[in-house]
Amino acid sequence: MATQANYSWKPSAARLLTIAGFEPRPRGTIPTGRANAWPPKDPADVLDYSYDISPALWGDEGDTIAFLDVTITPGAAGDVTLNSSSADGRCAILWLGGGQSGTTYAVTLAIETLAGRGFQRTVYLPCLSLSTEPPLGLELTTETGAPILDASGNPIFIES
Repeated sequence: MATQANYSWKPSAARLLTIAGFEPRPRGTIPTGRANAWPPKDPADVLDYSYDISPALWGDEGDTIAFLDVTITPGAAGDVTLNSSSADGRCAILWLGGGQSGTTYAVTLAIETLAGRGFQRTVYLPCLSLSTEPPLGLELTTETGAPILDASGNPIFIES
């Protein structure tokens, strides 16, 4: 007789970001700018997105996330929705669904730790129709082969 297997769920590392600005660096150096964005999602996707605050808590091994508040903008009907949120130690985990193709969403996480530290960071989430064929034409790319994107994060094509 077959029995259902227990599944030990772990967040995907493909959609994990780490809080920036807390890495050690040589004195006098200026931090380089980084895009604080998760990979694009399709409007039909419902996926886990993680945000790790470990670097901000270095040296206090017992401190973890105690409270998490999430705000998503824009927030009209059909936009990205927060299906659920949780914390696994120092990692905030969000399940996000929906969205309008061609829109980049701002997901703001307000985090408070057990020790009383507070952080508020905004992470960007582009929403693209990944399940449909790209438009016919030639995709514009840089000299290194990277696609050139419009302001919404969509690849730019020219008619062929």
